[in-house]
Amino acid sequence: MTHKDKSSYARKHSPELKLNPTIAKAVKQAATDEKIACAAAFNLAGKLKVSPGEVGVTLDLLEIPVIKCQLGLFGYGPPKKGVIAAETVSSALEAAIRGSLVKGKLPCASAWEIAVKFDITKREITSACEALKIKISSCQLGTF
Repeated sequence: MTHKDKSSYARKHSPELKLNPTIAKAVKQAATDEKIACAAAFNLAGKLKVSPGEVGVTLDLLEIPVIKCQLGLFGYGPPKKGVIAAETVSSALEAAIRGSLVKGKLPCASAWEIAVKFDITKREITSACEALKIKISSCQLGTF
């Protein structure tokens, strides 16, 4: 989660949910100043051969916020987003984005896939979405 109300991330989950000790140990070691960058969380998921969502749940249960979203959506301080709207969006990119919408929003995983397909950065996808007035949803770590 990314909101300012620290100590509430775990409330998103069932109280019966237990920490995976292996993931918890790795998360604690990777965190800096009780925070972890999105890229570092994804690296951990890869090293541990677990889903980003499993790392995200662990972060929530440990009350460790994610910073520096790779899409530029949060965690960069003021301004809240690390991207601005693109001046133009190619028709092919717009079609790919619109074709991947779920309930009018672009899932994070789809944004990453489109970035790979078009050989552009994740932030360029976010900039295109900003220009198209499309929100990105369903963070792979579960922050939004």
